[in-house]
Amino acid sequence: MHWTQVFLEDWQYQALQSLAAQEQRSISALVREVLTQYLTHAPEAARQRLTAIEGIGADPQASGREHDDFLYGPKRSPFMVSFSRAT
Repeated sequence: MHWTQVFLEDWQYQALQSLAAQEQRSISALVREVLTQYLTHAPEAARQRLTAIEGIGADPQASGREHDDFLYGPKRSPFMVSFSRAT
């Protein structure tokens, strides 16, 4: 493992503190879990988005204006990750 330092917004730190206390885990363990989940699912999610736009040129209702929505989904922060855990 590597030691690193991360600056968090107040609300992020408070949310992590609360969740860590609730689950009786460290904040570090939660951050590692969230990063693992995000980093392992990002390539598959990208592949699904590309597959979703396959054939879009044949759709007379589609326009070039929506291509970012098809590729990247609704606008959101790339760091917003769900804290739900698989059981």
